[in-house]
Amino acid sequence: MNTTSLNSEIYIGLGSNLESPRQQVQDAIKELRAHPAIFNLHASSLYQSKPLGPSAGPSIGPSEQPDYINAVVQIATSLAPQQLLFELQQIENLHQRKREIRWGPRTLDLDILLWHQQIINTPTLNIPHLEVCNRDFVLIPLYELNRNLHIPTYGPIETLVRTLEPHSLKKLIP
Repeated sequence: MNTTSLNSEIYIGLGSNLESPRQQVQDAIKELRAHPAIFNLHASSLYQSKPLGPSAGPSIGPSEQPDYINAVVQIATSLAPQQLLFELQQIENLHQRKREIRWGPRTLDLDILLWHQQIINTPTLNIPHLEVCNRDFVLIPLYELNRNLHIPTYGPIETLVRTLEPHSLKKLIP
């Protein structure tokens, strides 16, 4: 492939808290690495995080969910943003992802966090991801991958990480 046609410096967040979450995230990284339109994948460490968000429904609130396993990968791809979103949703579907409760438990969640320095706002895709700067389980793995990263409209990642509220994120040993 002609590497000049690749979109590079794209970051994807991964998370799972159901059905062997660590394995779900590791398998998703392998599937992304094997995808014919994804290149130069670099993965952060795995992190364990507490569920967040308001009550996820009448029977499932954040405190009733298991902890999440999270990671971030940096990739290059020949796909356009909407095409990559479709491919990520296909991988989620392979992992039996159900979209029944907002912020509810899930087998796998794949989010496009950043697309180089672009700002994209469509009905189905927002880049940078709308919550990128509010989530320690995104910022810390992003910082691990690229300490010089600048997040459009938010600023340098180093500043964002430095101003994080105390968190309960736990880096997992491989």
